[in-house]
Amino acid sequence: MRPANHVFANLGTTIFTVMSALAAEHGAINLGQGFPDDEGPDDVRAVAAKALIDGPNQYPPMPGLPALRQAVAASNKRFYGMEVDWQKQVLVTSGATEALGDCLMALLNPGDEAIILEPAYDCYKPIIEAAGAKCISVSLEPPHWSLPVEKLAAAFSDKTKLILVNTPMNPTGKVFTRDELQVIADLMLKHDTYAVCDEVYEHLVFSGHTHVPLMTLPGMAERCVRVGSAGKTFSLTGWKIGYITGPENLMTPIMKAHQFVTFTTAPATQTAIAYGLGKDDTYFQSLASSLEAKRDILARGLKEAGFDVLPTDGTYFISADFRPLGFSGTDDEFCRDITVKAKVAAIPLSAFYADPSRAPRHLARFCFCKQDEILLESSRRLLDYANK
Repeated sequence: MRPANHVFANLGTTIFTVMSALAAEHGAINLGQGFPDDEGPDDVRAVAAKALIDGPNQYPPMPGLPALRQAVAASNKRFYGMEVDWQKQVLVTSGATEALGDCLMALLNPGDEAIILEPAYDCYKPIIEAAGAKCISVSLEPPHWSLPVEKLAAAFSDKTKLILVNTPMNPTGKVFTRDELQVIADLMLKHDTYAVCDEVYEHLVFSGHTHVPLMTLPGMAERCVRVGSAGKTFSLTGWKIGYITGPENLMTPIMKAHQFVTFTTAPATQTAIAYGLGKDDTYFQSLASSLEAKRDILARGLKEAGFDVLPTDGTYFISADFRPLGFSGTDDEFCRDITVKAKVAAIPLSAFYADPSRAPRHLARFCFCKQDEILLESSRRLLDYANK
């Protein structure tokens, strides 16, 4: 038999599937997979329900409902001061992962190179390679995940087509500073490259930090596409609504990629997210403050259990060093051990590296977008585990 696509055929089962199955098998609290355990804002869901009954329920326009595209453009102006033409510069997708796929397929050619910063979300590398490009990994440095400027500069070459920038960053919780983004922007200008900016956690920023889109820096508006996620902003991950903002010359091929991937997205949920993006500032502020409080609950519990807890300034995730507990195995072994013995599941951080041999093997990622009582119970279980 002829072989299938070598990239996808050679992929193993994702660590998220493996750990979720192990958690279910042992009745563990699953702090591995990143989704909230509530159902999202009542008013946004009510708008979707009404739109589903009232219709229309047939194909909406391929780039997305005008109301949602206008709302995305308005959000760019409201939060970041960006002037965006909703008709030419905004595309609605069936989730942010589709958005990333559309961007990478549309911008990369065989033989190009694309730079990713590790630890990185696990879809980046296979999509880049499936497009025929080469993935160049640059590792950030724990515990503060500082940007290794010299290594990043060395990664750029005349083959570099783009860099993928994820801020706030999954899995580290890092929020890139303006100075760090300026380093990236300078390298992009020097090497005439683009950026695909994964900014799905843009409204989940804590501790006085501010999310700065790379697209807002001088010279970047014509070189960047930025991806947002209604799933993260409204705790509605199952709706799978993403959106892309970018310059017309890049959005044109991206829209063409989109039309042959999903073509369009359910209209009722688009209508609801258009409404949601217009909610007042208190919603977005309370979303961030609520998650910051949850971060603090879990961080306190992890510290009491003996972990060294790494800083996290955004996203759903917090990482912890388990070596102070006396565990001498790898991060994969540790996460399996606590799933079975403590009944709490986490994700080994090495899963977010293209080459696990270059990864730190002493860190576990925990998800804190859960009910407070779940986080408190997880903390109690981990303390009991540590004491034993």
